[in-house]
Amino acid sequence: MRIPPGTYELGPDDAQLMVHTRKAGAASKAGHNLLIDVRSWSATIEAGDDPAATSLRLSADSGSLHVREGKGGIQALGDEEKASIRQSIAEDVLKGGTIEFHSTKVEPSADGGPLEVQGELDLLGTKRPLTFELNTTDDGRLSGTATVRQTDFGIKPYSALFGTLKVVDEVEVEFDGKLPGAAAG
Repeated sequence: MRIPPGTYELGPDDAQLMVHTRKAGAASKAGHNLLIDVRSWSATIEAGDDPAATSLRLSADSGSLHVREGKGGIQALGDEEKASIRQSIAEDVLKGGTIEFHSTKVEPSADGGPLEVQGELDLLGTKRPLTFELNTTDDGRLSGTATVRQTDFGIKPYSALFGTLKVVDEVEVEFDGKLPGAAAG
């Protein structure tokens, strides 16, 4: 399914942008796999008559990540632990840096399946290529998941307890939402 021609502005009112982290290490039973909401972000999709003429741009506020839930661990995450994790992400991991993506190529699949989106992710001033599939449906639903390796962007994955509890290097960024009404292009 292709995206109908037009310009679409998306944000937290239209869709969810989430980060999934996993735990590892000898003490991983003490930690949590996290689901983190990105609460301040915007995206623009410009879809042409030809799906290959489609472009996508996304910008996210690195200080707007909030822990929605933590699975696993010895005990459930409370509000105080979630606030502490949020502070660690903002100050120690992302350090208020940039998070921006822009596509360089969007290709429809031959069988009408997902679009392949190729582009460049700028994370904390380091730019690297990123490719992911964007699923679209007839009712305007969009979804996709991209895997980001933190060390590719100069980020040292968070660790605690002398490195026996750590966040896995690869985090998954998930997008799920619906196209708003088409704007004038």
